[in-house]
Parts: sequence; C-alpha cells; structure tokens
Amino acid sequence: MDLNTVADVISPAGVGQWRPGDAWLGGGTALFAEPRPHLTRLLDLTAAGWPALTLREDGLEVAATCTIAEIAASGFDIVERCCHAFLASFKIWNVATVGGNLCAALPAGPMIALGAALDGSCLLLSPDGSRTVLVRDFVTGEGETVLREGELLRSMHLPASALSAETAYRQGSLHALGRSGVLVIGRVADSGLVITVTAATKRPYVLRFPTYPGAEVVQIALTERIPDDAYVADVHGSPAWRRHLTRLYAEQIRQELDR
Repeated sequence: MDLNTVADVISPAGVGQWRPGDAWLGGGTALFAEPRPHLTRLLDLTAAGWPALTLREDGLEVAATCTIAEIAASGFDIVERCCHAFLASFKIWNVATVGGNLCAALPAGPMIALGAALDGSCLLLSPDGSRTVLVRDFVTGEGETVLREGELLRSMHLPASALSAETAYRQGSLHALGRSGVLVIGRVADSGLVITVTAATKRPYVLRFPTYPGAEVVQIALTERIPDDAYVADVHGSPAWRRHLTRLYAEQIRQELDR
C-alpha cells in the first residue's frame, strides 16, 4: 500500500533523528500493510549495518533488521519451526524482519512466540538511553507494545541455556495455509517445565512449573492464569476453539517432554 503522506526517507537513521510523524522502516511488510496517514517520514534501519545474527557464549543476539530467512538459517530447530509458522512465501521471508514482527504485536507473530518461549529480551534505544524488556512483557495486547514515542527496538537476545533446552511445539490453524490460531511451545527448564501460549491470546502467556507437572496441574494453571477474555476472537478462530486447542496442545507437549 502506498503511504502517500510520506515525503522523506532518511537513510541511514538513528534514534536521535526521530520526530513526531516518523516511523522506523525495516522490511516494510507490516508498515506498508495498512494506511498510516499520520506519517510524514520513514527512518531506514536497513542501512544501519547491524549484523543479523551474533552468536556469543551467553546466547544469540538477533538484530531487529534480521530477516526471517536469516534467523531461520541460524541452525536451531525451535527457531526454524517458529519461522515456518509464518506460512509466507520466500519473498516475505527475505524481506520481513524479526523486529517488525515483534513491533507489529499481532497475536500470531511467531517471533513473539519464539522470544517469549526462550526467555528472550528486547534491547530498546531512545535519545535518553537504553533499557531491556523481556519479550513476554514487550507485547501488551493486540498491536500494542511497551515502546515509547521515538523508542527503537535494536535487537532481541535469546539465552544460550534456553536455545539448547529440549522443546516441543504445536501450531494450529483453521486452514492448512491459514494464519496461526494457536501456538504453544514447551521447554524443559532444570527439573521443571515452561509452557508458552501465543497466537490464541492477545499477548504472550508464559506458565512456569518449578517441578515437572501432572496433567491436572497444567490444566488448572491454564484456566487460572489465562482469563477467558484473553483469547482472540477473529476470522482465524473463535475464543472457545482457541482455548480448547491451547489446553489440548499443552497436554500433548507435557506428555512429549516427560522423560
């Protein structure tokens, strides 16, 4: 879609250049998807030269400008699985960015699922400095994040311990090539289990069990910690259907990871 109110594209761009009416530009697949008449300038981040992926002893640093194709090739099974939840063409994979998926804050955003499930954190930059926010707290609702005016998502960090952990994954859609209606990821953590629910809900929900739980414990936690009004209602699935699949998938994951 044309953004016909945009008069300038600033490239390369930094946090000190932001002013009201600006938007950060990564891949643009989300930015150009709908009218944005309030915008007058785009600040191009693709020219910043950030390395897409930086593997360190403490984990994987993923630049906001890293494309889905680049992170899918990082060599981690759970990462590649989340990328396939896009159900998008190679054209999108080579343009859409990790940062754009996080900032769009759509319930079905698979990079949100990945970051929340692996205890990922977001590095946010502003003219006043920087701060770090966990991915599970970064998205607060449908299309809503903790980003402040003029703030920029620089990168997402995925801890090494979570990347190397045993995981299980379930994704459900109404159609074979439909948008994710439910995405549940389980991860073994020490002697316990972490279950992350996204796509079905308006924001990520991370349920932690310090010791390995039984089926009843998991189902009670899902009922008590995810309110009924947290489930999404749209053409990609009803709240009742999403809630049912979430509980079904959580039990399948619990069984799969029970060793």
